[in-house]
Amino acid sequence: MATELHDLSIAELSAAIAGRTLSPVELVEALVRRVEAYDAQTHAFITPTFDLARRQAREAETQLAAGRSRGPLHGIPFGLKDIYDTQGILTSGHSRVFIDRIPAEDATATRKLYEAGAVLLGKLATHEMAHAGPSFDLPWPPARNPWNLAHFTGGSSTGSGAAVAAGLLPVALGSDTGGSIRGPASLCGVVGLMPTFGLVSRGGVITNSYTFDHCGPLARTVEDCALVLQALAGYDARDAGSLRRPIPDYRQALGEDLRGLRIGVLRHHWEEDIPASEDVRRAMDGALDVLRRLGAELEEVRVRPLGSYFDVKIIIAESEIFSVHQNNLVTRPKDFGADFLSRVLPSVLFTAHDYVQATREHRRMMVEMEPLYARFDAFVTAGMGEAPRLADYRSVSFWQKPSLLTAWNVTGQPVLALPNGFGGHGLPLGMQIVGRPFGESTILRIGHAYERATEWHARRPQLVAGATAPEVTPPPVLSVPGDQAGAELRDLCVKAARRAGLRLDELMLAQLLEGAPYALGMVQRLRRDHDVHHEPANVFSFPASPDARGIG
Repeated sequence: MATELHDLSIAELSAAIAGRTLSPVELVEALVRRVEAYDAQTHAFITPTFDLARRQAREAETQLAAGRSRGPLHGIPFGLKDIYDTQGILTSGHSRVFIDRIPAEDATATRKLYEAGAVLLGKLATHEMAHAGPSFDLPWPPARNPWNLAHFTGGSSTGSGAAVAAGLLPVALGSDTGGSIRGPASLCGVVGLMPTFGLVSRGGVITNSYTFDHCGPLARTVEDCALVLQALAGYDARDAGSLRRPIPDYRQALGEDLRGLRIGVLRHHWEEDIPASEDVRRAMDGALDVLRRLGAELEEVRVRPLGSYFDVKIIIAESEIFSVHQNNLVTRPKDFGADFLSRVLPSVLFTAHDYVQATREHRRMMVEMEPLYARFDAFVTAGMGEAPRLADYRSVSFWQKPSLLTAWNVTGQPVLALPNGFGGHGLPLGMQIVGRPFGESTILRIGHAYERATEWHARRPQLVAGATAPEVTPPPVLSVPGDQAGAELRDLCVKAARRAGLRLDELMLAQLLEGAPYALGMVQRLRRDHDVHHEPANVFSFPASPDARGIG
């Protein structure tokens, strides 16, 4: 059994622990051996916490032997994207800027998993500050896709996707600001859940975007995501976006048929907005057939083009991440990786007016979805195609094209990403099941039924013990020389950088200039025809007080 432990789901491991055929200590030791054998090729870990895991496993074993079970996560190892604070343990953001950052307390999500009896095996690789990458100029290398080590994992929860796919861990937490849970899930062939905005606390998690950040799990199965969400969901005063909601029993909602459910098919996203490969089209058509056979009623529906959501998300999110790191960008810009700078520097061109208008458009986008919630229980769209080669990545591509993933960060809806096939190169494909706000139970039900009717989630990459990751030639920092920019654009960028307090060398200025036309294009496309009563999405509201509840 020990040689197969890495292939088991949380539910299976939990049942074995409860049945006394597996001990938490045995499980930890088996996974430690697997990490030691395979992480040299996946680069999933930044900080292993094996000694802590052993202590926690022994404590779990003692408690379970005494009949004090904390639930299905008791004794289960997990990993954390290295933006989740861990008391006394490095939380680096995969960045030189935070290379000695030791938090004084745990993130709320970290604490909740500890309280559920889960065992921390380590902190995992990410794109720098959960934003930019894959990067080769940081203190740790980028994570590799276990299905092909020369290929991308998806970002920014890179180590989380790689570790779960490689069987180093049964579950890892990621974060999702524009697809950073769902991208790695899709490209690595695992399941990822982005909960509704406000359902899972971001307290103690390094911020990417105040407006769009979500925290959630990547795991082997839909059921495993339900088990982890059960432990994580709930209000937290540390997170200004946290909402008070009744928490259902997510596992209880899982079933094997979909009779009575109405699902909207967002076909235009993968056929028109971002035309997909034939492999993706075939996988999506096959997945829709399975959903029909399971009893769901499918109907094609349209929302806005993906590019519209992308523009709003970038104007807001890039402005916010610049504000998060402005002090260090001013005082120590060279400590950031080149790719992070390529993404963040052009945001100096966004004005306060652009930001406010984008937040007003953000609200409009959220309101537009409301009539569709009355018509549909959930929606289905494509995930990613096959993972690209790391050597083919270019920083400027971030600015050049929208994403199949970003729209739902803007609308704040929950999304389940899960595998639905393999492409011609043997790499995973995925799809997304999008819910109504706080409709996690429904999308988990749909995903679980689809998963039980197919076998894609059961496939595993074949790794060779003791192998190392193949060499990858780092891509160039710039795709276009900075001296090709016109004088007017150069002057605009210099002045904007100066207003932001930045002192840029020629390379940094060239990075700003490379992204500038795309940033300015977003500003030009941004709708500004708002009625005087159109409020932004981020209007402050007071938490309920005793007086407001009619108490006291």
